[in-house]
Amino acid sequence: MSKRVADYYEQMPHDRNDPDPFLAVYLDRGIPFNPEAKATYLKDCSSRSRQFLLPVLRPFSRLFIILFQLYKIVFPKAFTSSRLLHRVLYRGMRTFVSPEANSMILRHFYLGSEILQFIRDNIPGVEVPLNPLKPTNLEPVKDDLFLIHDLNLYNFIIALNRELQAKQVEVTRQHPLNLAAITTSRIPIEPMPARWTNFLDLTTAIELFTPVYQLFLTDKDFWRATNSLQLDETIGILASKIIGSNDRLALINNKHPMVPLTTLRAGFRLVLHGLATEQLHALLAELKEKQAEATS
Repeated sequence: MSKRVADYYEQMPHDRNDPDPFLAVYLDRGIPFNPEAKATYLKDCSSRSRQFLLPVLRPFSRLFIILFQLYKIVFPKAFTSSRLLHRVLYRGMRTFVSPEANSMILRHFYLGSEILQFIRDNIPGVEVPLNPLKPTNLEPVKDDLFLIHDLNLYNFIIALNRELQAKQVEVTRQHPLNLAAITTSRIPIEPMPARWTNFLDLTTAIELFTPVYQLFLTDKDFWRATNSLQLDETIGILASKIIGSNDRLALINNKHPMVPLTTLRAGFRLVLHGLATEQLHALLAELKEKQAEATS
């Protein structure tokens, strides 16, 4: 699927009087991004769902976030079930979300796991347990996939920093980099459901699922999940120290984890979180290929 979508942009004619905005973004190589994933994401962005549904549904989604927040103040643990939440998410993704969007969601878990392992592998002297999530189809969603993803990130940051402090280890530039964790070949995502009902683009699906996520989680769990998005900067700083370059930090939009934001824009920030993961992984994949060429 991704290769065909990439060909869509590679072969798109350029009308100088009516240039396609997504073609311009696709062809630009200023920001590291896997070309096939980038084409998949941009094709998803150009869908009618995102153009016409998102502006209508987003205000209602954020209204429900406010209403559920008020509800959770009075009943913080009522009607909560991670198991039921993830089965609802699984059904929704399988039935309504586009193949491109589902692929990008599963890629996110896969790439995120590889990035955490890369950081762990390039800090000599630390021992941090990992719980990699590498789903290739939608079935693992039913097993608390989204919640475990958030827990993995927090547990990694806490365990890593306790190790660094206890052993007085400093995160420094590594040369050569240990890039064994980074996959440069195609991520083996299986074909996603492509029925006529699978029409929701990534951004619209996230906006719709965010209040559902909030409803089925405790208030504490939802706040923790939304605050995890600002750990993008923490991960970016760690990776920058290891690589020896701060260029990566310019690509991060979820910043300042010490100043938690409200949950109202959690859906939009989640999209930025996904793009930050894609960009960092693409940068590491480029470094792996360059390092292999230099040593060959």
